[in-house]
Amino acid sequence: MSTSAPAKVPAPGEPGGTPAYGALDRFFRISERGSTLPREIRGGFATFFAMAYIIVLNPIILGSAKDMYGHQLDNGQLVTATCVTAAFTTLLMGVIGNVPIALAAGLGVNSVVVLQLAPRMAWPDAMGMVVLAGLVVMLLVATGLRERVMNAVPFGLRKAISIGIGLFIMLIGLVDSGFVTRIPDVARTTVPLQLGADGHLNGWPVLVFILGSLLTLALIVRKVPGAILISIVAMTALALIINAVATVPSWGLTTPKWPGNPVATPDFGLIGEVSLFGGFGKVGVLTGVLFVFTVLLSCFFDAMGTIMGVSDEAKLTDAQGQMPGINKVLFVDGLAVAAGGATSSSATTVFVESTAGVGEGARTGFANIVTGGLFTVALFLTPVATMVPSQAATPALLAVGFLILAGSVKEIDWADYTIAIPAFVTMVMMPFTYSITNGIGMGFITFAVLRLAAGRGREVPVPMYVVSAVFAFYYLMPALGLT
Repeated sequence: MSTSAPAKVPAPGEPGGTPAYGALDRFFRISERGSTLPREIRGGFATFFAMAYIIVLNPIILGSAKDMYGHQLDNGQLVTATCVTAAFTTLLMGVIGNVPIALAAGLGVNSVVVLQLAPRMAWPDAMGMVVLAGLVVMLLVATGLRERVMNAVPFGLRKAISIGIGLFIMLIGLVDSGFVTRIPDVARTTVPLQLGADGHLNGWPVLVFILGSLLTLALIVRKVPGAILISIVAMTALALIINAVATVPSWGLTTPKWPGNPVATPDFGLIGEVSLFGGFGKVGVLTGVLFVFTVLLSCFFDAMGTIMGVSDEAKLTDAQGQMPGINKVLFVDGLAVAAGGATSSSATTVFVESTAGVGEGARTGFANIVTGGLFTVALFLTPVATMVPSQAATPALLAVGFLILAGSVKEIDWADYTIAIPAFVTMVMMPFTYSITNGIGMGFITFAVLRLAAGRGREVPVPMYVVSAVFAFYYLMPALGLT
């Protein structure tokens, strides 16, 4: 009789084992990417809660402005448009791109629409220019030009973009939570930020953020599955209790209070209210083209940096830092820009807060199915979806920012100053200018100039020269009187 131990049967999802989730596993390649269905679900929830603020913030930004005729967009219709577009594009990215990168209205772009476009034309004209920018992005993807630009970025700069995004989202978390605040201009100081609202850490909301940050980091150190989501849920519950028993002057954008009526009726009145070429009749062809170019540039490089950073953190890139199947992701992103204009929610783009889901373990597009599904539910339960205060969600950005920084900084060749200095400029300028696009632009220009100065100009790919020249023109536009 044999006494040898029976052969170990591979578990579902392990190499040599059977797919853990059948057709779902095969389609999204969940096991192949080393993930599990629970991780993808947790990641989808974490991403949604980290970016749910956009449901409230985007309508506030767009609804506060008037077009040249004095018309304002309806807040309720903007909430619906924001949720519809985020849900549709996020689901599309999950199914077509199979990456855990969610999309929603881009904050930088909606400011361009509000400050530059709307005051000089009607709202449908302004949104039409956003649609045109999206169509141009899709054209660049179809011709392969967008992928060529991304592939031309040196490995060290790719890592710097990831690090810059990590620092940027950490700053976003600190600012949105109220842990640091902008010093008012009346203070007449050159120092832009301060601790808390008055130089000190005061109030219950900041305490929720501090406890949430410590809890998130402690759970990560102990390698607890669902660390980020556990922290968000726990801190939301704590915030609800605090708001019920204590007097809190302000929680910021979102007050943690259970709504009396959790159900909201969607209003689709803004969907399709677009005039593709009407804006050119208001501002002229040259100015109109420059407006489209401004929207295009912001969408193009903001998305490029985010896609690079999130995909690298999710381990979806190869040894050269490039992501297989990137064209599908880029095409959906371009389509999302156009879709945002078509719904009057402004250009929709990939969200850096997707790193919250990646930090939770998401590696596939199934996480997007969860996030997109939650945006769909938010159409009808907006009061509940917007109940999570930023102080409960932003600790995730702090934790993920550190994880990105720790995983990428050692991979830059700091001995080669022609890559180290541009990398430094890239990673520093993103948080300091509060813009991914500015960080990329200044880093690219610095890289091209320093390689030329070192007599290594031939080592710079042609697309890098072209993009650097475009950025230089973009920065010189105000001086040339073209804005």
